[in-house]
Amino acid sequence: MNSTRIVTVTPNPSLDRTIELGGELQRGAVQRAVRTTAEPGGKGVNVSRVVVASGGDTLAVLPGDELDPVLLGLATRGIPTAALPIGAPLRSNVTVTEPTGTTTKLNEPGPSLAGRLGDLAALVADAAGPTPTGPAASWVVLAGSLPPGLPDDALAVLVRAVRDRHGDAVRIAVDSSGLPFTALLQSGERIDLVKPNAEELAEVVGGDPEEYERDPEAAVAAAHRLREKHVDTVLLTLGSAGAVLVSGEGSHAAAAPRITARSTVGAGDSSLAGYLLAEVAGASAPERLAQAVATGAAAAALPGSDVPALDHTDPGSVTVRTLHTTQEPAPIA
Repeated sequence: MNSTRIVTVTPNPSLDRTIELGGELQRGAVQRAVRTTAEPGGKGVNVSRVVVASGGDTLAVLPGDELDPVLLGLATRGIPTAALPIGAPLRSNVTVTEPTGTTTKLNEPGPSLAGRLGDLAALVADAAGPTPTGPAASWVVLAGSLPPGLPDDALAVLVRAVRDRHGDAVRIAVDSSGLPFTALLQSGERIDLVKPNAEELAEVVGGDPEEYERDPEAAVAAAHRLREKHVDTVLLTLGSAGAVLVSGEGSHAAAAPRITARSTVGAGDSSLAGYLLAEVAGASAPERLAQAVATGAAAAALPGSDVPALDHTDPGSVTVRTLHTTQEPAPIA
């Protein structure tokens, strides 16, 4: 029996407050919002939200107390959680969106988890395991930033905890950046899937993010370099330029459908969720990429931090082409 359960881990979740403006943001001015929302957020949380909206099976692992607004918000939305009590309120992030789709984010640092990495790792390993009614999870998704108090190698510690308990039975996806992501890549821990954007890819392999967005062949070459760092599959999201998928099955590129963007908040997270949902359903690599791009585009067309369900996406409108790289990419200076 194959599991379709997707466990998400969000070390630094938030209550995402979105302020939608009717015009351009004016610094120093008083402006009235046309719409405001508050949603439980964080990259992993957003993945779980898409999975639940699509009728899938998920468990969101995160720090937070039972009555924290983030945990209460997840409960009211029917999202199962496994929470690590911390005795402190989770952070609030503020996003300001303009009619053009321009998004401005103000993120708080979050509460300290100093001394709690071992507890979090044990919780993640437990959550990934078999349940009374089914096998171990299909995927564990480690996503987002680290809160204060956790060391830079915290992602590597979490990956090791899952591997030590479950071996290769549970696959691991990572969507992170900066020092924690670099430390994970340097740790030698094997990762089944990473989902960088162009800037995050350039951080770890070098090169020009703008070139990756306009030249799929350059993006594929850079993704191959990332695969050399114990990574099996790279899902490179490129915003309005679409996405690239590079794995042992080959290299594929997809252009994003034309949409009217209202907010980019959660679009990358939705892309990852769409990819994973297609994967656990048995889709081919091109089909997984098409679903990832379609789900990300659907999220960008929604206001605030709203996320789409798969039945509100149109992967059939996404054209995927296979790219053939005939030689090993040269190192980037």
